[in-house]
Parts: sequence; structure tokens; C-alpha cells
Amino acid sequence: MKKNKKNTFKQFIGQLHLWLGLTSGLVVLFLSITGCIFVFSQEISDWQREDALYVPEVKANRLSISAIWNETYKAIGDSIAFNDMHVYKDPKRSVEFHCYKAAENEKDCFWYFDSIDYYYNVYVDPYTGKILAIYDQEKDFFNVVKMLHWSLLIHHPLGQQIIGWSTFIFVIMLITGIILWWPKNKAARKQRFWFQWKDSTKWRRKNYDLHNIFGFYIASIAIIIAFTGMVWAFTWFQAVVYVAGSQSLTPPEIVEKESVISDGNRDIAFEKAFAYTNAKYKDADALSIGKPADTAKTGHIEVYVQQYPGKYYVYHQLQFDQYSGKLLYEKNHSDRNFGEKLINANYDIHVGAILGIPGKIIAFIASFVCMLLPISGFLIWWGRRNKKKAKT
Repeated sequence: MKKNKKNTFKQFIGQLHLWLGLTSGLVVLFLSITGCIFVFSQEISDWQREDALYVPEVKANRLSISAIWNETYKAIGDSIAFNDMHVYKDPKRSVEFHCYKAAENEKDCFWYFDSIDYYYNVYVDPYTGKILAIYDQEKDFFNVVKMLHWSLLIHHPLGQQIIGWSTFIFVIMLITGIILWWPKNKAARKQRFWFQWKDSTKWRRKNYDLHNIFGFYIASIAIIIAFTGMVWAFTWFQAVVYVAGSQSLTPPEIVEKESVISDGNRDIAFEKAFAYTNAKYKDADALSIGKPADTAKTGHIEVYVQQYPGKYYVYHQLQFDQYSGKLLYEKNHSDRNFGEKLINANYDIHVGAILGIPGKIIAFIASFVCMLLPISGFLIWWGRRNKKKAKT
């Protein structure tokens, strides 16, 4: 009776694994391919844009922050507005402006490309004020890959729902796969951990081993990658992660301070905000500083401090009065609870950047193996299907 129950349970798990795989296989394959491509996007982009990222010559004096902002704005023209400027502590690095504007009918747009008016990165020499390069991020290869991975280029909740539920199904696939993989005895255990690459072994057997053994070794990492993907896809799942990390049902406070309207010099206030942040966070890699729009009379100067190069999980947030440069609000990384830190680290965990290059290599290998799983699984199903037909 016990054996029959076990066999029935295994058969149920096998059927569940099969049909869920056939249902979500193409999306999982697509996500794995785009994930593999995107993992080293920053390193490849930095290599491609080396002439724009680094200044031709490091000089004794840099232009003031307000001068760089104002002169670049004049050179670009009124048709493009700046969201912020990214300033690196490395004296060899150029200043990077981010310019993004959504389309006026963004809410009604179904596709990604229709939802954007413009999206540019502008690189400027901080010593001369010369524009080194302008890149159209909207059509940038890696940005398009990211949006394909994010929502299939669909600018609608439907896109992320497709990605999110396919990822959820993939997690179930990994769990059911481990149950099916679990060896019954010592002899089976040897077989499940190591490949049998003998010349006499048929390709179907090799494919079966590849699916099972690779799937087992990569399962834990694949589940972590899948969970971090689901954080973006589902607000409820993000809330679950936050509550589990913070041990609290109280959401993090969102603070938006207002400036006091006065006759103060905005450029001087901008310089004060930069100087304060730069002095306090001397060991940080870079900071992003942005002015409020001209229409936002009570808006504040927003500053984000990026602590480590290529990583975003440790950052500090500051807000300053746009007329006086007075500090209105500051939230250090250490002020956040573990739930907030966990959500902030989601991107770095997802792409492996939290562990540096070794972490990205692990993420790449995991994505590559995840790409092989639906292919090898389909071949197993197809082989058994044809085998049954041949017997008949």
C-alpha cells in the first residue's frame, strides 16, 4: 500500500512537472536567454563607451557642478530636460546626465517604444564642459534586452503578469524536479550526481542526465533568481519579502520634503547640497544629484549616494531646499530595516552583482543551465512520446 501511494504521488508529480513545463517552457527559455545576455551588460557597455566614460585629460581644476549643469543644458537645448547628473569620485570619469521623459499618452500605450518621448545619457567632461557623447538609451541593445526580460516590451501590467506567473510556474517546476530526481537508494544516488558519458550511452540517456543533474545542481541558485524576479512582477510578493525581512506590517515611510520659496540663489543652493554630500560620503563611489522642475516651486534637490561601484544595494538618500541648500531630510543605508535592505538589494542579487564578478559568473551559468532545462525536458518528452508510438 505504501509503495502504491508513493508511486501514485510520483506519477502525479511527474504529470504536473510535464504539463507545467510544456505550458511555461518557451517563456522560461526566453527569460534565460535574455538573462544570460544581460548579466554582463554593464561591463560590456562600459567597454563600448570607454571614450565617453573617461575624460581625455585630468586637469587641476574642475568646473562647478552648477556650471556643468547650466552649460550642458544650454548646449543640449530646451527640448530635453535633465533628471539628474551622476558624478563619480574617480577624477578620470566623466559626468553622466540622465534625460528621460515619458510620452504624454503613456498610460494608454501598450508597447514600450510608444511609451517614451525620449531617453538619453549625456556624457560631459567636468574639466572643460565639453559633451563627449550622447547615447539613445531607448534603443540601446542592452536596454531593449532588459525590457524584453522585464515585460516582453509590453508597457502594460499584462507583460509583467506573463513574466511573473511563468517564473512562479518555473519555481514549482524546480521543486517538482527535485522530488522526481530524489534517489531511492545508494545505486541511484551515484547515478543522479554524476554523468554517465560512456560511448555506448545513447544521446537520449545523455540528455536525460543533463536535464536531471544540471537541474539539481543549479536549482537553489535558480530559485533565488526566480524569487528576485517575482519581487518586481508582483506587488504582493514584494510585500511578503518586505514583511519577512522587516518582521513588521508597517510599510517604509516615503518622505517628500518641500522647499520654502524665497529669493535664494538656486545655483548656490545646488552647490551647497553637492558639497555637503560630497564631504560627508567621501568613501562613496558616486552620487546622483537632480534639480526639481521649474514648475515645482516647492520641490527639493534630490541626492542619491551610490556607495559601491556597480552595486546599488547600499545607497543613501538626501533632500535639500532648492533655494537655500539647507538639508531637509537624510536617510542613511544603516537607518533602513532589513526588509528595506532586502528589497533594495533585489537587483544586485538577481544579476549576481552583489558578489561582484564571481556572482555574475554564477548568475550567467545558472541562466545558461535554465535555458537548457526546457530544451532537454522537451526532448525527453518527445523521445518518450515517439517511443510509445513505435511500440504501438
